[in-house]
Amino acid sequence: MADEWINIALRFAVYMDLGTTFGVSLFGVYALRLDSRSPPIAQRYARVVAAGALVGIMLSIGAMAVLAKAMSGADSYGELNSNTFEMIISETAVGIAWSVRLLALAACVGLAMSKLRIVYRLIGSAALSALALATMAWSGHGAMSEGAQGYVHLASDITHLLAAGAWVGALFAFVMLAMHRAATTNESVEILSRLSNGFAQLGTVIVATLVVTGIVNYLLIVGASVKPIFTTLYGGLLALKIALFIGMLGLAAANRFQLSPRLEVALSSGDHAQAAVLLRRSLVIEACMVVLVIACVAWLGVLSPAN
Repeated sequence: MADEWINIALRFAVYMDLGTTFGVSLFGVYALRLDSRSPPIAQRYARVVAAGALVGIMLSIGAMAVLAKAMSGADSYGELNSNTFEMIISETAVGIAWSVRLLALAACVGLAMSKLRIVYRLIGSAALSALALATMAWSGHGAMSEGAQGYVHLASDITHLLAAGAWVGALFAFVMLAMHRAATTNESVEILSRLSNGFAQLGTVIVATLVVTGIVNYLLIVGASVKPIFTTLYGGLLALKIALFIGMLGLAAANRFQLSPRLEVALSSGDHAQAAVLLRRSLVIEACMVVLVIACVAWLGVLSPAN
């Protein structure tokens, strides 16, 4: 039982880390495109991406140890040997995906810390961290189907992961921007206002992608039935995840249609302090909710919908 909770905790940490790493790097590219004053912000994001990729490597190594113990039936981690790891890494789909993840994250660390122009570092880091995040599809229900349906399931799961990572990373990037010590200056608040107002179109695409792929994944995992939602732990967690997602949508809508426009108007009048505080508070609440969503995802990935 302890190993099961360790597995869930590691899955949660890996999802949070890889989603944030990918989303922050992607948001950094978006920020540079939308506002020419963003390079200092993008530099901070690049440091976060490098740290996230490094942490992702360490977490993935821990996750592999837990997987090896479970697959080998060993009573303790001390019983594991190199042959066990070699077999999993070279002969199983999840092991090959794990190897790809580590290589992508190692390259991401090097690129994010390089001396290249910041925009190239962030674009490359976004691509590499997207690859790393996509490999998580082989660690959950995305790898349960076979044949043509298996490819559809993996494609849907990968798309869902990337859309979720884009939202998670963008949210934490907004929080970093809003909570930074310079966030009370006129220029920083103007950048926050411009980015939050400009994120609407991309945010709509992300939400639509999450909804469509979420429905596809549910049909492929559970089937065309809502009964498990009311009769199983899997269904209960899924219902909680959906409720949190709807709550996040409500906060995102408030940010888009009320708080961001209010901040823009307040900037023109020179009195933006209260409007900035309200937007900052909403972003922090939404970030707390996304942590709970990822916790649900980490737990759902080890449960059977039938039990």
